[in-house]
Amino acid sequence: MNASPADPRPLQVRDLRAMKRRGEKISSLTAYDASFGALIDQTGVDAILVGDSLGMVIQGHASTLPVSIADMVYHSRIVSAARRRALVIADMPFASYATQEQALDTAARLLREGSAHMVKLEGPKPGVIRFLTEQGVAVCGHLGLQPQSVHLLGGYKIQGRGETAARRILDDALLIEQAGAECLVLECVPAALGAAVAKQLEIPVIGIGAGPDCDGQVLVLYDMLGISAGAQPRFSKNFLTAAGGIAAAIRHYHEAVKTRQFPGPEHSY
Repeated sequence: MNASPADPRPLQVRDLRAMKRRGEKISSLTAYDASFGALIDQTGVDAILVGDSLGMVIQGHASTLPVSIADMVYHSRIVSAARRRALVIADMPFASYATQEQALDTAARLLREGSAHMVKLEGPKPGVIRFLTEQGVAVCGHLGLQPQSVHLLGGYKIQGRGETAARRILDDALLIEQAGAECLVLECVPAALGAAVAKQLEIPVIGIGAGPDCDGQVLVLYDMLGISAGAQPRFSKNFLTAAGGIAAAIRHYHEAVKTRQFPGPEHSY
């Protein structure tokens, strides 16, 4: 498979739904700077997530909680400046969307100053999502493991185990879709739940540790390259070892997602 996109035009938010409708997997990676942003974009990866994971992999914090709005605006701006085709999604950091008005202020900064195309927020917040979409903001939801709630959850643990917990996540996903979200990130849940959510929703479900049947996949770039400090997450894969170079590793990841070779059973729960 040729990693270069067949259609070089800049992707629009609506293209993600079109990809789901035609059964094309969506490839996504995080990026935090212009160099990696350009490299990811050139391989044909569909979406670049400027994640608040930068708090851990760039800033060296133990969690994403210390990341500020200014941090997210800065990193989104420099990634977006390097982008030519990929859609840029920026995380709304911890405690920056507690109210509708605060959420709009945060989103406006990420879109206006950070040049993002979409913002991502964690948790079942249909009221906030609906308000943002009414103001013209494209929103990506995030369920399952929510890193900004790590203390409340008691650590980075698999979510959605058991019928009650799985039902809650599915119900929340439907609420997020009904509120107007354009896509959903689903993190660290059993593969069967990932498949069920993707089947129920019309919007794309992008998994990270949510099994192979999601509509797309996202990984933290540093995990995918095997250069993150600490243990490698089970749901990730080091693509750099066999590729022999960073550009080739990113290309191999993109191809593996598109051809449904990643994730495999060994990367699922």
